[in-house]
Amino acid sequence: MTFQIRTEGDSCLYEQIYQHIKGEIKGGKLLSGEKLPSTRSLAEYLQVARSTVDYAYGQLLSEGYIESRPYRGYFVCPMEDLLQLDASLPALAGSISAEREAGAENSIGTQSKGIIDFSPYDIDMTGFPFSVWKRITKNILTYANSDLFARGEAQGDYGLRRTISRYLHSSRGADCRPEQIIVGAGNDYLLLLLEKILGRHVRIAMENPTYKRSYRLFCSFAYDIVTVDMDECGMRADKLEQADVRAAYVMPSHQFPLGTVMPIGRRMELLKWADGSADRYLIEDDYDSEFRFRGKPIPALLASDGHAKVIYVGTFSKAIAPAIRVSFMVLPDSLLKKYLEDCSFYSCTVSRIDQSILNEFIGEGYFERHLNKMRKIYRAKHELLLDCLGDMRDSFEVSGENAGLHLVLTAKNGMGEGELIRRAADRGVRVYGLSESMVEAAPDSRTVLLGFGGLGEAEIREGMALLHEAWK
Repeated sequence: MTFQIRTEGDSCLYEQIYQHIKGEIKGGKLLSGEKLPSTRSLAEYLQVARSTVDYAYGQLLSEGYIESRPYRGYFVCPMEDLLQLDASLPALAGSISAEREAGAENSIGTQSKGIIDFSPYDIDMTGFPFSVWKRITKNILTYANSDLFARGEAQGDYGLRRTISRYLHSSRGADCRPEQIIVGAGNDYLLLLLEKILGRHVRIAMENPTYKRSYRLFCSFAYDIVTVDMDECGMRADKLEQADVRAAYVMPSHQFPLGTVMPIGRRMELLKWADGSADRYLIEDDYDSEFRFRGKPIPALLASDGHAKVIYVGTFSKAIAPAIRVSFMVLPDSLLKKYLEDCSFYSCTVSRIDQSILNEFIGEGYFERHLNKMRKIYRAKHELLLDCLGDMRDSFEVSGENAGLHLVLTAKNGMGEGELIRRAADRGVRVYGLSESMVEAAPDSRTVLLGFGGLGEAEIREGMALLHEAWK
């Protein structure tokens, strides 16, 4: 394997190594099962720090391009046949994430007095740039002309859609045209609109557990919902093939509630399934994709879609504030045509003033700076929560710790979910059972969720100390 690594340029060394190996794998030059150089030998060969190579390998591991075998090293994952799907057609230019309102009554600032609430839905509003938002709002209202108060485009203002398309390219690795984007007030509206596009009585697959609000919405559409088994990589594509469904709802970047990050091999299996029929689609809910604590954010499933089979749904509510209520959906061209024919008379549900504020907030770089600030805040809380687990790790299996704003704890000492919740409540702590997100409830669930987004560091320490006492 020959490397050409620059010491200068726009990308850092670890990213150049990561991109090079990824390209070799996708191009078929590194084959399934082929052993990669050790981090030490590659670092010596490239004359870089070993930590630089470790970081590059860690990102490849996270995305599922390579695997680590104990005492043997790093090997390429099997995916040659799957990667033939990648961009085999000319790009059609691309062709939410859900506001977790379930439990939103526990959002920041509304916690019950005396209760430490480890809600997986809360976010930290202390870092919100109120002064910036206020200044942008004032400027827009001061200099706005009458056009801003006129009826806007049904899909949302073109300027905002163009900004969103650039954001998706730079942060999620996905290319789409502004014409493919529909802006709406929350995921609920966009999924309701999608029902008008796909039609009623669609047979759809969902993971179990899953985001329950979307499940309830699909039920209200009279959709025939089939649950598909998951493994450590996410929704099983082989089970999906057996389910005889038209669409599959997935959260590949950070599955809620289990926190699974879907590797590239499984993503390509799902895309291969969708490509098996002209009317099959994947609905990608890009939940919590901005908050990843190891490596850089995983590219969206949309970024690997070469056959226009992914319907992408995203939101700014989790990354900015729940009250923003601006979500967006990217339609493949086949469904965009149907939308324009049958649904374009629906008016945009987001105020043009709010769209203008958000457009400037993103376009002027404030959003990126806010995200970087919040990543640091959440990373500190995330590491604190992991540290506070201490010897609880002997009694609990911890998962979902690489991204998102909650951890998943599964008891190994025989204590059931109900007992875990009850004991915590007796100590003044609220935790959330996995069964709340189950479509088909598991009577023997031993798993709870611990969210940290809306808690201060002192509350995390106090709450974990109480849980130590409650669960010992």
